[in-house]
Amino acid sequence: PEEVLQDKILGGWLGRCCGCLLGKPFEGRKSRQIEKFLRSQNRWPLARYASLQAPAEIAAECGMNLSNPSLYEEGINAMVEDDDTNYTAAGLALLRQRGAAFTPEDVAAFWLSNIPVFRVCTAERAAYRNLVACIPPPTSACFRNPYREWIGAQIRADIYGYVNPSNPVRAAEFAWRDASISHVKNGIYGAMWVAAMIAAAFVLDDPEAVIRAGLSQVPQNSRLFEAIAGILAIRHGGATHEQALETLRKKWNEEQPHAWCHTISNASIVAAALLWGGGDFEATICLAVMPGFDTDCNGATAGSIAGVMLGAGRLPSKWTAPLRDTLYTGVAAYPKVAISEMARETAALAIALRAPSA
Repeated sequence: PEEVLQDKILGGWLGRCCGCLLGKPFEGRKSRQIEKFLRSQNRWPLARYASLQAPAEIAAECGMNLSNPSLYEEGINAMVEDDDTNYTAAGLALLRQRGAAFTPEDVAAFWLSNIPVFRVCTAERAAYRNLVACIPPPTSACFRNPYREWIGAQIRADIYGYVNPSNPVRAAEFAWRDASISHVKNGIYGAMWVAAMIAAAFVLDDPEAVIRAGLSQVPQNSRLFEAIAGILAIRHGGATHEQALETLRKKWNEEQPHAWCHTISNASIVAAALLWGGGDFEATICLAVMPGFDTDCNGATAGSIAGVMLGAGRLPSKWTAPLRDTLYTGVAAYPKVAISEMARETAALAIALRAPSA
């Protein structure tokens, strides 16, 4: 029913915004710094938005920037601009312009016309530079781009799940087209996995089933598939979430930028958050942020998936109300918008773009 579609898409948008905002103050901080900062406030384990109320010396030692109150519970009154939500808005605008038949070249042209270069980072900035130099996709993804398996494409994928409810195959294919302008291999597979999970979350309410639906769109001989299958095996072995993270950290050292921002390390954290979160929204986003690595990206992705699974009506107002239904973006078409309006546009697009066989 259309009202269910609307509710779930709004849940995805709200979940993405809440999870991103939860993780944003901790972006770039290591797990030990996050834990020390939160313990100084008697807020560990994480269960609410970050607070400004922390000893100055602890905040400084943990590298926390307290100068932007809009990231902390005392000053939150909207979802601030962030690349995680910029890309979701950009994907929506692209699909409105080009429809279901959009090409990688369309994505490239949209970026150059609508997203300022300094709004993008790492793989996207390298690809942007290549596009300006008239290096087209897919070469734009691999020429002088050491970030080509980092997390950037994975955080661009949500919109392709939102507009393909219950169709993970098509969602993954849309995500592949987008990701191919800036990423290769596991960088692309992460985007396909996320888009497929979100599409599946419209009709599945078990986190493991959602994860497996996403994996069905990923090459089985890839390192991403191996890593996520490993998280599932650890879960079935009866381990705790912390034990799963210990296994992850043996392979990925968050002190190294490549590991900190790689698709596989962060996808593993998202998978673990979904599994041990057990379908609870708060638990899921908090478990995605506490381990460190790319905190705002992981909070956003986990929140988006959980939000679609649950629907907006089942998301706690503790998390959604502070945003006041307001989103700021760096995308030309959406400088300041209502989150609910973005969800309505997305739902209308999902209906308009419905596959002929659906």
